[in-house]
Amino acid sequence: MGKGNRKNQNNKRGGGSMSQRCHDKNQLHENMAQMRLKEEEESENGSDTSTSGEEESDNDYTGIDINVPFTVAMWDLNHCDPKRCSGRKLAKLGMIKELRLGQRFSGLCLSPVGVSCVAPCDKEIVLAHGASVIDCSWARIDETPFNKMKSSHPRLLPYLVAANPVNYGKPSKLNCVEALAAAFYITGFPEIAQQYLSKFGWGQTFITINKELLDAYSKCKDSSEVIDVQNKYMEEALKERAQEKDEIDLPPSYSDYEDESESEKDE
Repeated sequence: MGKGNRKNQNNKRGGGSMSQRCHDKNQLHENMAQMRLKEEEESENGSDTSTSGEEESDNDYTGIDINVPFTVAMWDLNHCDPKRCSGRKLAKLGMIKELRLGQRFSGLCLSPVGVSCVAPCDKEIVLAHGASVIDCSWARIDETPFNKMKSSHPRLLPYLVAANPVNYGKPSKLNCVEALAAAFYITGFPEIAQQYLSKFGWGQTFITINKELLDAYSKCKDSSEVIDVQNKYMEEALKERAQEKDEIDLPPSYSDYEDESESEKDE
């Protein structure tokens, strides 16, 4: 049950017999189990179709590509499935420059070992020196040679949710194009973010599910403000989740059974 008034929920418990309510509860649990099974099957099928759609979506973008006034680069560790690697697709489209291990990048670099969070104040760095990303697998972070991929301005990304087929719905598990698009959006280049995401069938979904946060981050002054916005959002999300748990339709209490027994005796 979604959000609702607890008083109204308690009032609903007054009607119907105990056996009928137990039957309804059992039916509800059975329906929920079936829904979870169906969601899992759709998720597995969706990943396959999304991947194939990603490969065929080179010409999905109907807008006019704009000139990107800065360098976009990546270090590719060859950890990913080539068919699902967004970085390799961008390279194939000529939208990203590949860097060698040991090659230094003077611009902003999105990296798990960044020392501060990307913020709007990084716009001048991006314009002057460009933006880069490290294309590695989240499952192989420990074996990634970050010491061979150095940048003058390493940055972390704030809390965002992935929309790519591999990690859909997972916080912070962004792939290359999502990470770059997030950085572009936050530093004041939303059109360029849209342009890069438009090359993927699922790309627009990333903006859609993160729009509130991306807009909030892009209005901050510096990294500390971005972190404050992130923390406030996460605190509110946790409160809402706790409230939803409190408002679920709980099983009838012992007092409900007593009231029902008394009413049957009166009859």
